[in-house]
Amino acid sequence: MVSFSSSEQYRDGFGPFTPGFKIIPFGDIDALRSAITPNTCGFLVEPIQGEAGILIPPTGYLREAAELCQRNNVLLMADEIQSGLGRTGKLFAYMHEGITPDVLIVGKALAGGFYPVSAVLASSEILGVFGPGEHGSTFGGNPLGCAIARTALRVLIEEKMVERSAELGAYFLSRLQTLQGSAIKEVRGKGMWIGIELKGMARPYCILLKEEGILCKETHDHVIRIAPPLVITREEIDWAVERIAKVLEK
Repeated sequence: MVSFSSSEQYRDGFGPFTPGFKIIPFGDIDALRSAITPNTCGFLVEPIQGEAGILIPPTGYLREAAELCQRNNVLLMADEIQSGLGRTGKLFAYMHEGITPDVLIVGKALAGGFYPVSAVLASSEILGVFGPGEHGSTFGGNPLGCAIARTALRVLIEEKMVERSAELGAYFLSRLQTLQGSAIKEVRGKGMWIGIELKGMARPYCILLKEEGILCKETHDHVIRIAPPLVITREEIDWAVERIAKVLEK
């Protein structure tokens, strides 16, 4: 996976790297079309990029990518470790485009933050290449992890956390987009996943926000990433916006 990365931070000190990976610009359907050859086996993509700064592709991009992959017998693999399970206002971010990936990768929120668990979902045609016991990992199939994941999924659906993410996320985004700070370049997001892109470094602002009681993280140096728990209330959003405004505007 390090061979798959475009970040020098993660590649530094490693190698030699596995050949055959092509990195293409995010959201560029022509670049994807040009990169596919008869030897291309799969296309791995985040429907919305998280670590890169909450980057949302152009409308229709994922739908075109799915059609392109299907025509060329290329597996469409969606990495929803960050974007999945209600974060963007849909159960999975790919659902905003009405497609179904061939392979879906999930983790993090899968156990509600209580236990390390991740999963890969695909059809039996794809995952059926492994027989029972032919592929495993230290915590693969862990009974406690699976039980917690099942419970977390029930809570997510029964308590309508996904719908809550869509409704309150839109409210949070609209409030943040009214901020007038000279340091702000752009505010973007979907559901409870918002990026505040700044004209300068984001780290000093994250430190100031921590002093105001808000924990957030800078990503790619210039973006403050906002990813509150899906149980957040409208009153708590208002409280947060007041403090974010205080830091970014003054």
